[in-house]
Amino acid sequence: MSKKLVAYFSASGVTKSVAERLANIANADLFEIKPTEKYTSKDLDWMDKKSRTTYEKDHLDFRPEIKSKVENMEQYDEVFVGFPIWWYVAPNIIDTFLESYDFSNKKVIPFATSGGSGLGRTVDVLKPLCDSSTKWDKGRMMNHISDDEIKNWVESL
Repeated sequence: MSKKLVAYFSASGVTKSVAERLANIANADLFEIKPTEKYTSKDLDWMDKKSRTTYEKDHLDFRPEIKSKVENMEQYDEVFVGFPIWWYVAPNIIDTFLESYDFSNKKVIPFATSGGSGLGRTVDVLKPLCDSSTKWDKGRMMNHISDDEIKNWVESL
């Protein structure tokens, strides 16, 4: 049996709620990807051209710092990575997370929440951040998902 981790970033609590349910159903450890500098509601105002999220969208090489590290990442075979969709992709902090560990020969399973968009090309954007031996699942949007749907998805992996 493989050891699983659910690592997630949540700015407003929506992704956190899903991640907690997923970790419970998948019998996985849980790790919150917390930025060193917390996002405020002003930072998240995508209508503001000077907001932090807009800056990050326009500066793809920007990597927000993460407050803490996953201990013993090598023990995990499967890593669920959760995040909200910002500007049709994962937030830059997910890039920071993926670049911080060796995912060689691990299975990475993205999941996301969004107010209106799907995963789009998110997985294609994230894949190059990991070793070529990383096995990627296509991922899943988790908006308004029931525990039974989560269970069925986890079992199908």
